[in-house]
Amino acid sequence: MRGLYAIVDTASLLALEISPLEFARRVLEARPAALQLRAKQLRARETLALLGELRPLASKAGTPLFANDRPDLGLLAGCDGVHVGQDDLPVAMVRRFAPDLMVGVSTHDLEQLEAALADDPDYVAFGPLFATRSKTNPDPVVGLDGLSRARALCTSRPLVAIGGIDLERAPEVARRADCGAVISALLPPEGDLDAVAEQARRLHLALGGT
Repeated sequence: MRGLYAIVDTASLLALEISPLEFARRVLEARPAALQLRAKQLRARETLALLGELRPLASKAGTPLFANDRPDLGLLAGCDGVHVGQDDLPVAMVRRFAPDLMVGVSTHDLEQLEAALADDPDYVAFGPLFATRSKTNPDPVVGLDGLSRARALCTSRPLVAIGGIDLERAPEVARRADCGAVISALLPPEGDLDAVAEQARRLHLALGGT
């Protein structure tokens, strides 16, 4: 796992009147390291349907597809994995009923990171690295120094940096993390979907992808 961890955030996209599915098609042209559907405001049935539409697109691109928060929906949709937060099901419980799903965990400080690593997830996310517009009540910013300390602890699992990552900051992130998770920097200016694929490619390369 190396490069762009692309997040399809339905709230951000629908606010711009952009189809999440069409947006994902463009992002997947860059063949990112991973694609996550984040659909916190959708009903379970709507999320499941969207995951089902994303599944063949991600498979064709060779990109693992992750469901956010909901291992049950990830399992039903045939996703590769699920991403869980601090208040979601723990890794051990996810693996109990969905042993074939990869599991990633969000962490926001070094204590949470150490606890997550003890549960042996497939990757850990750490942040917010910089100020972010994608969350209403974000955790405190950890900065590049915090990410460097996280890197020193996270030697046996991929480390995914998240929060406020853009093209300018991507090279510094790539020196300290395996992947950079991106929402806002992928959104097209003025809803121009034609710009998404190229932006995704540039971010993927800047974050260490090939």
